[in-house]
Amino acid sequence: MNIIVDAMGGDHAPREIVDGAIQAVKEFDVNITFTGVESKIRAELAKYEYPQDKIDIVHTDEIVDMHDPATTSIRKKKNSSISLGINLLKESAKYNAFVSAGNTGAVVCAATYYLGMLPGVERPAIGLVIPTLKKFSFLIDVGANTDPKPEHLLQSAIMAKVYAQEVMGINDPRIGLLNIGAEESKGTDFVKDAHKLFLERLSNFAGNVEANEIFAGRCDCIICDGYVGNVVIKISESLMESALALIRREVKKSPLSMLGAMLMRGCMRDIKKHADYTEYGGAPLLGVNGLVMISHGRSNAKAIKNAIRATIHEIENNVIDHIIKEVG
Repeated sequence: MNIIVDAMGGDHAPREIVDGAIQAVKEFDVNITFTGVESKIRAELAKYEYPQDKIDIVHTDEIVDMHDPATTSIRKKKNSSISLGINLLKESAKYNAFVSAGNTGAVVCAATYYLGMLPGVERPAIGLVIPTLKKFSFLIDVGANTDPKPEHLLQSAIMAKVYAQEVMGINDPRIGLLNIGAEESKGTDFVKDAHKLFLERLSNFAGNVEANEIFAGRCDCIICDGYVGNVVIKISESLMESALALIRREVKKSPLSMLGAMLMRGCMRDIKKHADYTEYGGAPLLGVNGLVMISHGRSNAKAIKNAIRATIHEIENNVIDHIIKEVG
């Protein structure tokens, strides 16, 4: 198994990317091929002891910055670490998947352009495993397709069902459509059309899911367009960070509060771990003809290691073959 890793993608590249990949090589049965500036990658590799036969580098000087337009990866920087990695995945059976914490739009654009779409899928979608009060749910789309048609949401729902079954191990996952109310009459014409389509085509459709139910775990898969999904995850991330900051600030106000916090330290640590995005690593880009995992731009080594772990699960469970079968 050989996974291509964009060594130059992310706020802390290549330091955290290389560190996380080395951890993955040591813990999992996987080979890593880095794409990026070889001298910088080797400088990071020199800090570690690792099985050198499991690490390879394909050099390129071009890097897509986080603030570059999405189309940069296919127009101005066709030899970037992103485009190079995705083309390696396309052109050689030697490679199984591509992982990047770089510019999300550029990864989506390059993957769609170079890999093409799976039969029966018209648009890509980014899914994300999210913690809930029950266990985990799969939220899709969180940023790939911001102006979809109802048919595209149906395709996302089918892909989410496959991912939840094959990777998350959820038997017959329940699917919910994110909306402003539970009633069929609620929402925009677009959402109402999608609701009708879901009723006709999905046997496990559980109806509309309101925003305040996302983390309750009522549905295993929650479907929305990429614009709404991206807003949801960013608000959720900000709320968690703000809540933790508020707790720290209030705890410091009295000795009694500090004592209580010490007594609850283990409990708070478990809660933080359950909500920590680094535990889940990345978000699969579904619908393209190749396995692509997108990690958070702020990913540390732990997040990269876990993104590789999640990618391995996709490979082992033949996610693409299952999607083709279900969509077709």
